[in-house]
Amino acid sequence: MGSARASRAIRAAAAAIPWSSDRSVDEGVDRDTRGRVCSPEKMMKRTRKDRRRITHENRLTWITIGAVGPAMIVALIIIWFGDYSAKVQWTLTLLMGGFAASFILSSREHIIRPLQTMTNLLAALREGDYSIRARGARENDALGEVLLEINSLGETLRVQRLGAFEATALLRTIMAEIDVAVFTFDPERRLRLVNRAGENLLGQPMDKLLGRRASDLGLAACFDSDEDAPLTLNFPGGSGRWGVRRSSFRERGLPHELLVLTDLSRTLREEERNAWQRLVRVLGHEMNNSLAPIKSIAGSLESLLRREPPPVDWQDDARSGLKSIATRADSLSRFMQAYARLAKLPPPQREQVNLGELIRRVISLETRLSIDVRPGPELSILADGAQIEQLLINILHNAVDASLQTGGRVLIGWREIADCVEVFVQDEGPGIMNPTNLFVPFFTTKPSGSGIGLALSRQIAEAHGGSLALANRRDRSGAEALLRLPK
Repeated sequence: MGSARASRAIRAAAAAIPWSSDRSVDEGVDRDTRGRVCSPEKMMKRTRKDRRRITHENRLTWITIGAVGPAMIVALIIIWFGDYSAKVQWTLTLLMGGFAASFILSSREHIIRPLQTMTNLLAALREGDYSIRARGARENDALGEVLLEINSLGETLRVQRLGAFEATALLRTIMAEIDVAVFTFDPERRLRLVNRAGENLLGQPMDKLLGRRASDLGLAACFDSDEDAPLTLNFPGGSGRWGVRRSSFRERGLPHELLVLTDLSRTLREEERNAWQRLVRVLGHEMNNSLAPIKSIAGSLESLLRREPPPVDWQDDARSGLKSIATRADSLSRFMQAYARLAKLPPPQREQVNLGELIRRVISLETRLSIDVRPGPELSILADGAQIEQLLINILHNAVDASLQTGGRVLIGWREIADCVEVFVQDEGPGIMNPTNLFVPFFTTKPSGSGIGLALSRQIAEAHGGSLALANRRDRSGAEALLRLPK
Protein backbone atom coordinates (compact mmCIF):
# COMPACT_ATOMS: atom_id res chain seq x y z
CA MET A 1 0.00 0.00 0.00
CA GLY A 2 2.81 2.40 0.97
CA SER A 3 4.88 1.48 -2.07
CA ALA A 4 1.93 1.99 -4.42
CA ARG A 5 1.27 5.42 -2.97
CA ALA A 6 4.98 6.23 -3.27
CA SER A 7 5.05 5.17 -6.92
CA ARG A 8 2.00 7.29 -7.75
CA ALA A 9 3.58 10.28 -5.99
CA ILE A 10 6.87 9.83 -7.92
CA ARG A 11 5.03 9.59 -11.27
CA ALA A 12 2.96 12.67 -10.45
CA ALA A 13 6.03 14.67 -9.43
CA ALA A 14 7.93 13.55 -12.53
CA ALA A 15 5.01 14.53 -14.75
CA ALA A 16 4.91 17.96 -13.14
CA ILE A 17 8.58 18.72 -14.00
CA PRO A 18 8.85 20.72 -17.32
CA TRP A 19 11.62 18.79 -19.05
CA SER A 20 13.32 20.77 -21.89
CA SER A 21 13.53 19.56 -25.46
CA ASP A 22 16.83 18.72 -27.16
CA ARG A 23 15.75 20.42 -30.39
CA SER A 24 17.81 23.57 -31.12
CA VAL A 25 16.19 26.68 -32.55
CA ASP A 26 18.00 29.02 -34.89
CA GLU A 27 16.43 32.34 -33.99
CA GLY A 28 18.45 34.21 -36.61
CA VAL A 29 16.83 32.48 -39.63
CA ASP A 30 13.23 33.27 -40.57
CA ARG A 31 12.21 29.71 -41.47
CA ASP A 32 9.70 27.21 -40.18
CA THR A 33 10.46 23.68 -38.97
CA ARG A 34 10.57 22.40 -42.55
CA GLY A 35 13.08 25.04 -43.69
CA ARG A 36 10.57 27.15 -45.61
CA VAL A 37 10.74 30.93 -45.46
CA CYS A 38 8.21 32.35 -43.01
CA SER A 39 5.68 35.00 -44.00
CA PRO A 40 5.22 38.16 -41.87
CA GLU A 41 2.07 36.66 -40.29
CA LYS A 42 3.96 33.54 -39.30
CA MET A 43 6.80 35.66 -37.99
CA MET A 44 4.39 37.54 -35.72
CA LYS A 45 3.04 34.25 -34.42
CA ARG A 46 6.57 33.03 -33.80
CA THR A 47 7.35 36.25 -31.93
CA ARG A 48 4.39 35.65 -29.64
CA LYS A 49 5.55 32.08 -29.06
CA ASP A 50 9.09 33.29 -28.34
CA ARG A 51 7.72 35.56 -25.62
CA ARG A 52 6.05 32.58 -23.95
CA ARG A 53 9.07 30.34 -24.47
CA ILE A 54 11.14 29.56 -21.44
CA THR A 55 14.39 31.53 -21.14
CA HIS A 56 17.84 29.95 -21.12
CA GLU A 57 18.46 30.59 -17.43
CA ASN A 58 15.04 29.23 -16.44
CA ARG A 59 15.64 26.22 -18.61
CA LEU A 60 18.92 25.55 -16.79
CA THR A 61 17.13 26.01 -13.46
CA TRP A 62 14.47 23.47 -14.34
CA ILE A 63 17.14 21.07 -15.60
CA THR A 64 18.91 21.36 -12.24
CA ILE A 65 15.62 20.83 -10.41
CA GLY A 66 14.97 17.84 -12.62
CA ALA A 67 18.38 16.45 -11.72
CA VAL A 68 17.88 16.65 -7.95
CA GLY A 69 14.07 16.45 -7.88
CA PRO A 70 13.66 12.67 -8.14
CA ALA A 71 16.15 12.00 -5.36
CA MET A 72 14.47 14.55 -3.08
CA ILE A 73 11.04 13.18 -3.82
CA VAL A 74 12.16 9.66 -3.05
CA ALA A 75 13.86 10.85 0.13
CA LEU A 76 10.80 12.84 1.22
CA ILE A 77 8.53 9.89 0.55
CA ILE A 78 10.74 7.69 2.65
CA ILE A 79 10.84 10.29 5.42
CA TRP A 80 7.13 11.13 5.46
CA PHE A 81 5.82 7.62 4.93
CA GLY A 82 8.38 6.01 7.17
CA ASP A 83 8.24 5.49 10.91
CA TYR A 84 9.71 8.86 11.88
CA SER A 85 8.57 11.48 14.28
CA ALA A 86 7.10 14.72 13.01
CA LYS A 87 10.08 16.68 14.34
CA VAL A 88 12.52 14.57 12.36
CA GLN A 89 10.34 14.73 9.26
CA TRP A 90 10.09 18.54 9.28
CA THR A 91 13.73 19.00 10.21
CA LEU A 92 15.00 16.79 7.39
CA THR A 93 12.49 18.27 4.92
CA LEU A 94 13.53 21.85 5.66
CA LEU A 95 17.20 20.91 5.66
CA MET A 96 16.98 19.15 2.31
CA GLY A 97 14.85 21.93 0.79
CA GLY A 98 17.22 24.62 2.01
CA PHE A 99 20.31 22.88 0.64
CA ALA A 100 18.57 22.13 -2.68
CA ALA A 101 17.41 25.73 -3.09
CA SER A 102 20.86 27.08 -2.16
CA PHE A 103 22.69 24.86 -4.61
CA ILE A 104 20.16 25.49 -7.39
CA LEU A 105 20.44 29.26 -6.96
CA SER A 106 24.22 29.02 -6.72
CA SER A 107 24.47 26.94 -9.90
CA ARG A 108 22.13 29.41 -11.63
CA GLU A 109 24.36 32.28 -10.53
CA HIS A 110 27.55 30.53 -11.69
CA ILE A 111 26.02 29.97 -15.09
CA ILE A 112 24.33 33.33 -15.65
CA ARG A 113 27.08 35.67 -14.41
CA PRO A 114 29.81 34.45 -16.81
CA LEU A 115 27.34 34.67 -19.70
CA GLN A 116 26.42 38.20 -18.68
CA THR A 117 30.11 39.07 -18.41
CA MET A 118 30.79 37.74 -21.91
CA THR A 119 27.72 39.60 -23.19
CA ASN A 120 29.01 42.86 -21.74
CA LEU A 121 32.48 42.24 -23.21
CA LEU A 122 31.11 41.47 -26.68
CA ALA A 123 28.81 44.49 -26.50
CA ALA A 124 31.79 46.68 -25.60
CA LEU A 125 33.76 45.25 -28.54
CA ARG A 126 30.79 45.89 -30.84
CA GLU A 127 30.64 49.50 -29.63
CA GLY A 128 34.37 49.94 -30.23
CA ASP A 129 35.48 49.94 -26.57
CA TYR A 130 38.49 47.63 -26.55
CA SER A 131 39.82 48.62 -23.10
CA ILE A 132 37.52 46.37 -21.00
CA ARG A 133 38.96 43.04 -19.86
CA ALA A 134 37.34 40.10 -18.06
CA ARG A 135 38.65 38.83 -14.74
CA GLY A 136 39.23 35.14 -14.21
CA ALA A 137 40.74 34.54 -17.64
CA ARG A 138 43.13 31.63 -17.21
CA GLU A 139 44.24 28.44 -18.88
CA ASN A 140 43.20 24.87 -18.07
CA ASP A 141 39.70 26.13 -17.33
CA ALA A 142 36.86 26.00 -19.86
CA LEU A 143 35.29 29.30 -18.83
CA GLY A 144 38.68 30.90 -18.19
CA GLU A 145 39.88 29.98 -21.69
CA VAL A 146 36.75 31.54 -23.23
CA LEU A 147 37.38 34.76 -21.31
CA LEU A 148 41.07 34.58 -22.26
CA GLU A 149 40.16 34.37 -25.95
CA ILE A 150 37.74 37.30 -25.63
CA ASN A 151 40.47 39.37 -23.95
CA SER A 152 42.89 38.41 -26.75
CA LEU A 153 40.28 39.40 -29.33
CA GLY A 154 39.87 42.78 -27.64
CA GLU A 155 43.63 43.36 -27.66
CA THR A 156 43.87 42.35 -31.32
CA LEU A 157 41.04 44.69 -32.26
CA ARG A 158 42.63 47.49 -30.24
CA VAL A 159 45.94 47.11 -32.08
CA GLN A 160 44.18 46.92 -35.44
CA ARG A 161 42.07 50.00 -34.71
CA LEU A 162 45.18 51.89 -33.61
CA GLY A 163 46.91 50.89 -36.85
CA ALA A 164 43.84 51.89 -38.84
CA PHE A 165 43.73 55.28 -37.10
CA GLU A 166 47.42 55.87 -37.83
CA ALA A 167 47.04 54.78 -41.46
CA THR A 168 43.97 56.98 -41.85
CA ALA A 169 45.79 59.95 -40.33
CA LEU A 170 48.73 59.39 -42.68
CA LEU A 171 46.39 59.08 -45.65
CA ARG A 172 44.57 62.29 -44.72
CA THR A 173 47.90 64.11 -44.36
CA ILE A 174 49.07 62.87 -47.75
CA MET A 175 45.73 63.71 -49.36
CA ALA A 176 45.86 67.21 -47.91
CA GLU A 177 49.47 67.91 -48.91
CA ILE A 178 49.66 66.51 -52.45
CA ASP A 179 49.08 68.98 -55.26
CA VAL A 180 46.81 66.71 -57.32
CA ALA A 181 43.03 66.88 -57.04
CA VAL A 182 41.44 63.65 -55.77
CA PHE A 183 37.69 62.94 -55.96
CA THR A 184 35.61 59.87 -55.13
CA PHE A 185 32.10 59.32 -56.49
CA ASP A 186 29.35 56.84 -55.58
CA PRO A 187 27.44 54.76 -58.20
CA GLU A 188 25.22 57.77 -58.94
CA ARG A 189 28.36 59.87 -59.49
CA ARG A 190 27.75 62.01 -56.45
CA LEU A 191 30.85 63.38 -54.77
CA ARG A 192 31.73 61.56 -51.54
CA LEU A 193 35.30 62.66 -50.85
CA VAL A 194 37.58 65.48 -52.00
CA ASN A 195 40.99 66.64 -50.83
CA ARG A 196 42.27 70.17 -50.31
CA ALA A 197 43.63 70.48 -53.85
CA GLY A 198 40.20 69.49 -55.20
CA GLU A 199 38.53 72.14 -53.02
CA ASN A 200 40.93 74.78 -54.34
CA LEU A 201 40.35 73.63 -57.90
CA LEU A 202 36.56 73.82 -57.64
CA GLY A 203 36.71 77.01 -55.56
CA GLN A 204 34.34 75.80 -52.82
CA PRO A 205 34.72 74.16 -49.39
CA MET A 206 34.09 70.47 -48.87
CA ASP A 207 30.71 70.84 -47.14
CA LYS A 208 29.29 72.59 -50.21
CA LEU A 209 30.73 70.05 -52.65
CA LEU A 210 29.82 66.72 -51.09
CA GLY A 211 26.68 65.13 -52.50
CA ARG A 212 26.74 67.07 -55.78
CA ARG A 213 26.84 65.30 -59.13
CA ALA A 214 29.93 65.22 -61.32
CA SER A 215 28.04 67.01 -64.09
CA ASP A 216 27.22 69.89 -61.73
CA LEU A 217 30.90 70.22 -60.78
CA GLY A 218 32.15 70.25 -64.38
CA LEU A 219 33.84 66.85 -64.02
CA ALA A 220 31.58 64.76 -66.27
CA ALA A 221 33.98 65.05 -69.21
CA CYS A 222 36.71 63.38 -67.15
CA PHE A 223 34.83 60.06 -67.11
CA ASP A 224 34.61 59.83 -70.91
CA SER A 225 38.08 61.09 -71.83
CA ASP A 226 41.14 59.15 -72.93
CA GLU A 227 43.57 58.74 -70.03
CA ASP A 228 46.57 58.85 -72.39
CA ALA A 229 45.77 62.33 -73.74
CA PRO A 230 45.73 65.58 -71.73
CA LEU A 231 42.31 67.12 -71.25
CA THR A 232 41.72 70.87 -71.50
CA LEU A 233 39.37 72.00 -68.72
CA ASN A 234 38.41 75.26 -67.04
CA PHE A 235 37.59 75.39 -63.32
CA PRO A 236 37.00 78.28 -60.91
CA GLY A 237 40.36 77.55 -59.30
CA GLY A 238 42.42 77.04 -62.44
CA SER A 239 42.40 76.15 -66.12
CA GLY A 240 44.74 74.41 -68.51
CA ARG A 241 45.62 70.89 -69.57
CA TRP A 242 45.00 68.10 -67.08
CA GLY A 243 46.08 64.51 -66.80
CA VAL A 244 43.14 62.24 -65.91
CA ARG A 245 43.43 58.96 -64.03
CA ARG A 246 40.42 56.83 -63.11
CA SER A 247 40.02 53.66 -61.07
CA SER A 248 37.25 51.87 -59.20
CA PHE A 249 36.91 50.47 -55.69
CA ARG A 250 34.16 49.08 -53.50
CA GLU A 251 32.87 50.52 -50.25
CA ARG A 252 30.15 48.74 -48.26
CA GLY A 253 29.64 46.45 -51.21
CA LEU A 254 28.89 49.27 -53.66
CA PRO A 255 31.16 50.26 -56.57
CA HIS A 256 32.76 53.70 -56.32
CA GLU A 257 34.98 55.63 -58.73
CA LEU A 258 38.24 57.40 -57.96
CA LEU A 259 39.16 60.39 -60.11
CA VAL A 260 42.59 62.05 -59.99
CA LEU A 261 43.37 65.27 -61.89
CA THR A 262 46.96 66.40 -62.38
CA ASP A 263 47.79 69.85 -63.69
CA LEU A 264 50.05 69.26 -66.68
CA SER A 265 50.28 72.86 -67.84
CA ARG A 266 53.42 73.70 -65.88
CA THR A 267 55.10 70.41 -66.73
CA LEU A 268 54.20 70.66 -70.39
CA ARG A 269 55.38 74.26 -70.56
CA GLU A 270 58.68 73.28 -68.99
CA GLU A 271 59.12 70.35 -71.37
CA GLU A 272 58.12 72.53 -74.29
CA ARG A 273 60.65 75.16 -73.27
CA ASN A 274 63.39 72.52 -72.95
CA ALA A 275 62.47 71.08 -76.35
CA TRP A 276 62.64 74.50 -77.96
CA GLN A 277 66.00 75.17 -76.33
CA ARG A 278 67.42 71.89 -77.63
CA LEU A 279 65.95 72.49 -81.08
CA VAL A 280 67.25 76.07 -81.29
CA ARG A 281 70.65 74.93 -80.08
CA VAL A 282 70.88 72.22 -82.73
CA LEU A 283 69.46 74.43 -85.49
CA GLY A 284 71.78 77.26 -84.53
CA HIS A 285 74.77 74.92 -84.56
CA GLU A 286 73.94 73.54 -87.99
CA MET A 287 73.13 76.92 -89.50
CA ASN A 288 76.29 78.46 -88.10
CA ASN A 289 78.31 75.62 -89.58
CA SER A 290 76.96 76.58 -93.01
CA LEU A 291 76.61 80.36 -92.71
CA ALA A 292 80.03 81.01 -91.18
CA PRO A 293 82.02 79.70 -94.17
CA ILE A 294 79.54 81.32 -96.59
CA LYS A 295 80.09 84.66 -94.87
CA SER A 296 83.84 84.20 -94.86
CA ILE A 297 84.00 83.20 -98.53
CA ALA A 298 81.66 86.04 -99.53
CA GLY A 299 83.91 88.53 -97.71
CA SER A 300 86.98 87.14 -99.44
CA LEU A 301 85.32 87.40 -102.84
CA GLU A 302 84.26 90.99 -102.12
CA SER A 303 87.81 91.99 -101.21
CA LEU A 304 89.08 90.16 -104.28
CA LEU A 305 86.79 92.14 -106.59
CA ARG A 306 87.83 95.44 -104.98
CA ARG A 307 91.47 94.98 -105.93
CA GLU A 308 92.75 97.22 -108.69
CA PRO A 309 94.10 95.65 -110.80
CA PRO A 310 92.59 92.23 -109.92
CA PRO A 311 94.93 89.22 -109.59
CA VAL A 312 95.61 87.14 -112.65
CA ASP A 313 93.84 84.03 -111.20
CA TRP A 314 90.91 85.92 -109.68
CA GLN A 315 88.45 84.02 -111.83
CA ASP A 316 89.63 80.66 -110.49
CA ASP A 317 89.40 82.00 -106.92
CA ALA A 318 85.91 83.39 -107.55
CA ARG A 319 84.77 80.14 -109.17
CA SER A 320 86.11 78.10 -106.22
CA GLY A 321 84.49 80.42 -103.66
CA LEU A 322 81.11 80.34 -105.38
CA LYS A 323 81.31 76.56 -105.58
CA SER A 324 81.96 76.38 -101.83
CA ILE A 325 79.02 78.71 -101.18
CA ALA A 326 76.77 76.52 -103.35
CA THR A 327 77.94 73.38 -101.53
CA ARG A 328 77.24 74.80 -98.07
CA ALA A 329 73.89 76.19 -99.22
CA ASP A 330 72.98 72.74 -100.57
CA SER A 331 73.95 71.16 -97.21
CA LEU A 332 71.80 73.68 -95.38
CA SER A 333 68.91 72.94 -97.75
CA ARG A 334 69.23 69.20 -97.15
CA PHE A 335 69.29 69.84 -93.40
CA MET A 336 66.03 71.80 -93.56
CA GLN A 337 64.45 69.07 -95.71
CA ALA A 338 65.45 66.50 -93.09
CA TYR A 339 63.85 68.65 -90.40
CA ALA A 340 60.63 68.89 -92.41
CA ARG A 341 60.67 65.12 -92.90
CA LEU A 342 60.99 64.53 -89.15
CA ALA A 343 58.26 67.00 -88.29
CA LYS A 344 55.77 65.73 -90.89
CA LEU A 345 55.88 61.95 -90.42
CA PRO A 346 52.51 60.62 -91.69
CA PRO A 347 50.43 58.28 -89.51
CA PRO A 348 51.06 54.58 -90.19
CA GLN A 349 48.84 52.78 -92.70
CA ARG A 350 48.49 49.42 -90.94
CA GLU A 351 48.21 46.11 -92.73
CA GLN A 352 49.32 42.52 -92.16
CA VAL A 353 53.08 42.31 -92.73
CA ASN A 354 55.19 39.14 -92.67
CA LEU A 355 58.01 40.07 -90.31
CA GLY A 356 60.48 37.46 -91.58
CA GLU A 357 60.13 38.53 -95.21
CA LEU A 358 60.45 42.20 -94.23
CA ILE A 359 63.70 41.61 -92.33
CA ARG A 360 65.20 39.50 -95.11
CA ARG A 361 64.35 42.25 -97.62
CA VAL A 362 66.10 44.84 -95.43
CA ILE A 363 69.17 42.60 -95.15
CA SER A 364 69.39 42.30 -98.93
CA LEU A 365 69.68 46.10 -99.20
CA GLU A 366 72.89 46.17 -97.09
CA THR A 367 75.83 45.18 -99.30
CA ARG A 368 78.79 46.51 -97.30
CA LEU A 369 78.86 43.63 -94.80
CA SER A 370 77.48 40.12 -94.55
CA ILE A 371 74.70 40.13 -91.93
CA ASP A 372 74.21 37.15 -89.61
CA VAL A 373 70.57 36.18 -89.09
CA ARG A 374 69.00 34.45 -86.09
CA PRO A 375 65.51 33.71 -87.38
CA GLY A 376 62.51 33.56 -85.09
CA PRO A 377 58.99 32.20 -85.58
CA GLU A 378 57.16 33.01 -88.79
CA LEU A 379 54.48 35.51 -87.88
CA SER A 380 52.67 38.57 -89.17
CA ILE A 381 52.20 41.92 -87.48
CA LEU A 382 49.71 44.72 -88.09
CA ALA A 383 51.94 47.62 -89.14
CA ASP A 384 52.94 50.04 -91.89
CA GLY A 385 55.43 47.97 -93.89
CA ALA A 386 57.17 50.96 -95.49
CA GLN A 387 57.76 52.76 -92.19
CA ILE A 388 58.97 49.63 -90.36
CA GLU A 389 61.29 48.89 -93.27
CA GLN A 390 62.73 52.40 -93.07
CA LEU A 391 63.20 51.98 -89.31
CA LEU A 392 65.10 48.69 -89.73
CA ILE A 393 67.22 50.19 -92.53
CA ASN A 394 68.28 53.02 -90.21
CA ILE A 395 69.31 50.87 -87.23
CA LEU A 396 70.95 48.23 -89.46
CA HIS A 397 72.88 50.94 -91.32
CA ASN A 398 74.16 52.34 -88.00
CA ALA A 399 75.16 48.86 -86.82
CA VAL A 400 77.14 48.21 -90.00
CA ASP A 401 78.85 51.62 -89.72
CA ALA A 402 79.93 50.78 -86.17
CA SER A 403 81.16 47.27 -87.02
CA LEU A 404 83.17 48.48 -90.02
CA GLN A 405 85.23 50.63 -87.66
CA THR A 406 86.45 47.57 -85.69
CA GLY A 407 86.08 44.81 -88.27
CA GLY A 408 83.30 43.15 -86.32
CA ARG A 409 80.08 41.49 -87.37
CA VAL A 410 76.36 42.34 -87.21
CA LEU A 411 73.59 40.02 -86.02
CA ILE A 412 69.87 40.55 -86.57
CA GLY A 413 67.01 38.38 -85.35
CA TRP A 414 63.53 38.41 -83.89
CA ARG A 415 61.62 36.61 -81.14
CA GLU A 416 58.10 36.49 -79.73
CA ILE A 417 57.61 37.77 -76.15
CA ALA A 418 54.13 37.58 -74.59
CA ASP A 419 51.88 39.85 -76.68
CA CYS A 420 54.66 41.60 -78.62
CA VAL A 421 57.47 40.93 -81.07
CA GLU A 422 61.06 41.95 -80.36
CA VAL A 423 63.58 42.60 -83.17
CA PHE A 424 67.20 42.89 -82.07
CA VAL A 425 70.23 44.18 -83.97
CA GLN A 426 73.66 43.58 -82.39
CA ASP A 427 76.96 44.97 -83.61
CA GLU A 428 80.59 44.57 -82.54
CA GLY A 429 81.58 48.20 -82.91
CA PRO A 430 83.09 50.58 -80.34
CA GLY A 431 79.78 50.98 -78.49
CA ILE A 432 77.75 54.04 -77.58
CA MET A 433 79.90 56.87 -76.25
CA ASN A 434 77.18 59.40 -75.45
CA PRO A 435 73.85 57.64 -74.79
CA THR A 436 72.20 60.86 -73.52
CA ASN A 437 71.95 62.44 -76.99
CA LEU A 438 71.08 59.28 -78.92
CA PHE A 439 67.56 60.37 -79.83
CA VAL A 440 68.14 64.13 -79.90
CA PRO A 441 67.11 65.35 -83.38
CA PHE A 442 69.99 66.49 -85.64
CA PHE A 443 72.65 65.33 -83.17
CA THR A 444 75.21 63.15 -84.94
CA THR A 445 78.84 62.08 -84.59
CA LYS A 446 79.16 61.15 -88.25
CA PRO A 447 80.75 63.68 -90.62
CA SER A 448 78.05 63.15 -93.24
CA GLY A 449 75.16 62.28 -90.90
CA SER A 450 71.91 64.23 -90.68
CA GLY A 451 71.09 63.35 -87.05
CA ILE A 452 67.48 62.34 -87.70
CA GLY A 453 67.80 58.57 -88.28
CA LEU A 454 67.36 57.41 -84.69
CA ALA A 455 64.87 60.15 -83.82
CA LEU A 456 62.76 59.22 -86.86
CA SER A 457 63.06 55.50 -86.04
CA ARG A 458 61.84 55.95 -82.47
CA GLN A 459 59.00 58.16 -83.72
CA ILE A 460 57.92 55.37 -86.10
CA ALA A 461 58.09 52.75 -83.32
CA GLU A 462 56.00 54.84 -80.92
CA ALA A 463 53.46 55.59 -83.66
CA HIS A 464 52.93 51.82 -83.90
CA GLY A 465 52.46 51.49 -80.13
CA GLY A 466 55.95 50.04 -79.63
CA SER A 467 59.36 51.19 -78.45
CA LEU A 468 62.97 51.46 -79.57
CA ALA A 469 65.93 51.27 -77.19
CA LEU A 470 69.69 51.25 -77.70
CA ALA A 471 72.28 50.18 -75.14
CA ASN A 472 75.82 48.88 -74.96
CA ARG A 473 76.21 45.11 -74.96
CA ARG A 474 77.23 43.39 -71.73
CA ASP A 475 78.87 40.27 -73.17
CA ARG A 476 81.30 42.12 -75.46
CA SER A 477 82.01 45.48 -77.03
CA GLY A 478 79.33 46.90 -79.27
CA ALA A 479 75.74 48.03 -79.07
CA GLU A 480 72.32 46.42 -79.28
CA ALA A 481 69.10 47.92 -80.65
CA LEU A 482 65.81 46.46 -79.38
CA LEU A 483 62.61 47.17 -81.31
CA ARG A 484 59.35 46.03 -79.73
CA LEU A 485 56.12 46.04 -81.69
CA PRO A 486 52.65 44.77 -80.76
CA LYS A 487 51.41 41.73 -82.65
